[in-house]
Amino acid sequence: MFAEEGARVVFGDILDEVGQQVEMNIGKSGGHAIYVHLDVTQEEDWQGAVNVAMTEYGRLDILVNNAGIVPEYTRSNRVEDITDDEWERVMNVNAKGAFLGTKYAIPMMRVSGGGSIVNISSGAGIVPSPETPASYAASKGATRLFTKSIAIQYAHENIRCNSVHPGIVSTPMLHGAGAANPERVSRVPLGRIGTPEEIAYGVLYLASDESSFVTGTELIIDGGRTAQ
Repeated sequence: MFAEEGARVVFGDILDEVGQQVEMNIGKSGGHAIYVHLDVTQEEDWQGAVNVAMTEYGRLDILVNNAGIVPEYTRSNRVEDITDDEWERVMNVNAKGAFLGTKYAIPMMRVSGGGSIVNISSGAGIVPSPETPASYAASKGATRLFTKSIAIQYAHENIRCNSVHPGIVSTPMLHGAGAANPERVSRVPLGRIGTPEEIAYGVLYLASDESSFVTGTELIIDGGRTAQ
């Protein structure tokens, strides 16, 4: 969606074959996008991704911290059943990843005269469901408050930071975790699962100049679940 709107994009993942295919598809449709290998828990990967953006495009205006993982919903999600390794893995990807991306993007945004950071949190970062793994809720809650801290600290440099809080959205992560069960969907007032495009429109707004007076806030896109 960002490429369709004319943005020049650098995007990363650990799924290199898939990432390279997405880069090719965007190029064929006339967009500008460069794929880089990016493990969001590794500082050197973030440094490399930011360097690619500056080398290829000469500036960095927008950062979207979108990497996230969730434990399986099919097992017990009680706190006492979460292993130390599971806790660290979820926190490292979901919370530390956003921290590292922000840390290395801000100096480049400063050079560009400002920028917009959008952190993908979750409805679980505001109001978890009973079956939400505590590690996931904690990581997304951390991302929510980290966002506010960045917004306050860097507003004077024209660097904005906001969080997006999706509800149940049809993605491979959702279906792979076994979380798209009818009982959960029934608790959504609009009565359905959201689409990735519906989330992307919100991210696009927060990244754009149309949201120039918006910082430190949460955009909830969840079909009404957290309004109950």
